[in-house]
Amino acid sequence: MPPPVHRTSCTDIGIRAILTGIRMPRMNSITERWVHTLRRELLDRTLIWNEHHLRHALREYERHYNEHRTRRSLHATAPLRSLPEPTTEPDHITHLDVRRHDRLGGILHEHQHAS
Repeated sequence: MPPPVHRTSCTDIGIRAILTGIRMPRMNSITERWVHTLRRELLDRTLIWNEHHLRHALREYERHYNEHRTRRSLHATAPLRSLPEPTTEPDHITHLDVRRHDRLGGILHEHQHAS
């Protein structure tokens, strides 16, 4: 006889279900877009070892998503970062120094102008 399978539910590990609001048709589509983006940009590229590793990866991705990942709807800026001042001087454009910072072992790339 095989050993019994231990099944956990979302509530067992501290995940709380939030129901879609009444008369809020866009709420589900926004949530679906977030989940799709999270899966495509992080979870499909990462081998998750355990719950601690998953929580760490989700925290890092959430920070990246809100502070560094640009959006077309926000004129190429992130939600928690202000729009940078435009560079109009030709000398500044030719001497731009951009630094890349990798997160989660190189899965996420963040770029910033060096000061």
